[in-house]
Amino acid sequence: MPFGYASPEQIMRDKADYARKGIARGRSVVVLQYADGILFVAPNPSRALHKISEIYDRIGFAAVGRYNEFEELRLGGIRYADINGYTYDRSDVTGRGLANLYASNLGRIFTESIKSLEVEVVVAEVGDTPDGDAIYRLTFDGSVFDEHGFAAMGGQAEAVSTRVKERYREAMPLAEALETAVVALTEPGGERPPVGQLEVAVLDRNREHRKFLRITGARLERLLAQTTGPVESAEPAEPESGSGDATTGPESGSGAAPQAPPTGPDGDVDDGSSPL
Repeated sequence: MPFGYASPEQIMRDKADYARKGIARGRSVVVLQYADGILFVAPNPSRALHKISEIYDRIGFAAVGRYNEFEELRLGGIRYADINGYTYDRSDVTGRGLANLYASNLGRIFTESIKSLEVEVVVAEVGDTPDGDAIYRLTFDGSVFDEHGFAAMGGQAEAVSTRVKERYREAMPLAEALETAVVALTEPGGERPPVGQLEVAVLDRNREHRKFLRITGARLERLLAQTTGPVESAEPAEPESGSGDATTGPESGSGAAPQAPPTGPDGDVDDGSSPL
């Protein structure tokens, strides 16, 4: 037996353990259905590095793990959707097709590369009716899970999923769904994430054309206040201007304006390589 030999089973086990540890360091994400579509909620202190994004007209993307790795997956999904929508028809771009693409790429990288990706991904598609909604959760090794009602990933995913299950019910209004997600993301006896550190978005089936919408600022505070009372924002109030909040409108898949690089707690520039 050659020196340094390791069986294929041991190599796969080691790569899986490595990926799980990296993903567990990231903050959890909750994706769940509500009466008018699909809600995404994630604690995220960064203003520049999004864990939740739009992929196409009816399709949203959420991820946890290493930002630089899941950002590559997001951009690849946008290219896939744009090319297929342009070549064939926009209705031919589906969440299932995108999930299959990601599963193939994740599985190939896990099998062939020395290091697996430290990411877990949700692809969600909103339908014309609740029965048409779809939530697909993909793990680092390319496994695909067709989730029903809700999905949780990253951090303490099992504990978060249990807390969602205790409160979840079908056809919840948006405010109740948001409260369910925030409670699930809060450790028992711990403090709720500040409003300024919550990343929230929806796929709203009632919107025309592009269904993706980010919920920020005063609107997010009002939704939280409907179930918890007045919420104090962690950020100073900004003076009103005629330009409005650009993040509350439909998001372009690849046309985001450049932003200053985020800084860590010590003022160092965050290169996006640490788990989110």
